[in-house]
Amino acid sequence: MIGLWLLASAAQAAWPDKPMRIIVPYPPGGTADILARTLASRMHPALGQPLIVDNRAGAAGNIGTELVAKSRPDGYTLLVGLMNTHVVNQAFNANLPFKGIDDFTPVANLAVVITTMAIHPSVPAHNVKQFIAVAKANPGKLAYATAGSGSSNHLTAAVFEKMAGIKMLHIPYKGGAPATLDTVTGQAQVIFTAATQTLPHVKAGRLRMLGVTRATRAPLFPDVPAIAETLPGYDIVAWFGFFGPAGLPRDITARLNTEVNRAMHAPDIKKSMEDMGVEVLNTTPEQFLESMRKDTAYWNKAVREYNIRMD
Repeated sequence: MIGLWLLASAAQAAWPDKPMRIIVPYPPGGTADILARTLASRMHPALGQPLIVDNRAGAAGNIGTELVAKSRPDGYTLLVGLMNTHVVNQAFNANLPFKGIDDFTPVANLAVVITTMAIHPSVPAHNVKQFIAVAKANPGKLAYATAGSGSSNHLTAAVFEKMAGIKMLHIPYKGGAPATLDTVTGQAQVIFTAATQTLPHVKAGRLRMLGVTRATRAPLFPDVPAIAETLPGYDIVAWFGFFGPAGLPRDITARLNTEVNRAMHAPDIKKSMEDMGVEVLNTTPEQFLESMRKDTAYWNKAVREYNIRMD
């Protein structure tokens, strides 16, 4: 019996003894992909094995996410997931082939992307209060662009619309880039999306930033008001997380958590993320799980109470 225990312990301690995959459920080039490739390069030396980024896009992130949910919990198939894939999609569709919490082992909450409210300069508003007044005077005439129905920026805008008591026109696109571009050109008048997409246009004067969607001002943009300063209780944060399948062994989860947090907080990585409007985090698996549960309750309630639809 002792011999078998020693053999089992030795086999477990050998992890990792082959390359690992990091699944990204979206195409290359986005924030999730950048985070995955950053982690792959920085964690390779510490773990002694290569981490291969595998983009499995489709079905609003559900294809790649399901792949990980149904993988063996051996530490060789991992995931960079989003608030969308684990919380938002579930709020709209209870019949997805995976459960955003139950079918995964949360390893670490990687970062939050600072989400901004930006408008085309033709809109006669310089703050959130003025924008709401313009929208109330022109019901259904101001259009907001999103990365698609059910996307996080769709929900962010829809909650704003309900809380502000206004009516806007939703224009869904097939991604954040074309949605931002059409706001810049004036096809849409407002967009709620990551600072990574709006900031270059704000600096160039092509968009006007009115606020951030979190409850308080973002440390990276201290001069930009929080929307909650005008609409108390408005608080929406888009996050990215690192996951394994449900049942990932505790020792592997702990090792991954240590290496992920170490990589994300390397001074050069932290600086490059902040330059993009991405705020890196440092959480335990337990803290991440608790925040996911809170977000799930919030979005399930918001979709139901505000009657948000995938239109």
